[in-house]
Amino acid sequence: MAEITAQGGEALAVAIDIKKREDLVRFVDAACEKYGQLDVLVSNAGIAPTSLLDELRVEDWEEMIDVNVKGLLYGIAAALPVFREQGFGHFVNTLSTAGLKIVPTMAVYAGSKNAARAITEGLRQEAGAKLRVTAISPGFVQTGLASSMTNAEAANTTNQLMKEIGIPPEAIARCIAFAIEQPADVDVGEIVVRPTAQS
Repeated sequence: MAEITAQGGEALAVAIDIKKREDLVRFVDAACEKYGQLDVLVSNAGIAPTSLLDELRVEDWEEMIDVNVKGLLYGIAAALPVFREQGFGHFVNTLSTAGLKIVPTMAVYAGSKNAARAITEGLRQEAGAKLRVTAISPGFVQTGLASSMTNAEAANTTNQLMKEIGIPPEAIARCIAFAIEQPADVDVGEIVVRPTAQS
């Protein structure tokens, strides 16, 4: 928040658990109360405790579904009525290039991101002429995603790739800003953004 205010912006922090629907409602309500409306909801929460299916890390699978799919749906459930009532709004949902290229250890993570992709496309088709819906599919970005990985080898490999080829989070922020800044009658459906070195 300090960085935003230092650059002349305004920020509101609301602590939430993405797995609790009531927290998302409270989050949207807080934004509406402070700013009088909700222009954009960016759903960016995601975890990736990847592993081979043979490892049967069922608890990790459930956690990915809870955060990556249900968390996205809770955000939609909180914001959609607000957007409908005010007659405008923009959903920006973060997906992943992992959903575009399926590889071993990533089956459940990719599945959760493809579920998010299907939900996002369905939402776009149902949105009508006044709401916009954008999917952002990042590749390797320098984030703390590996901290959600319970498989040490997968976490180390991911961290190494992030160091070698990962792009900064600001690259994703610029993509989101591009989609948001378009005129109200222009809906950027999907942006795929990855490091040039990523296969």
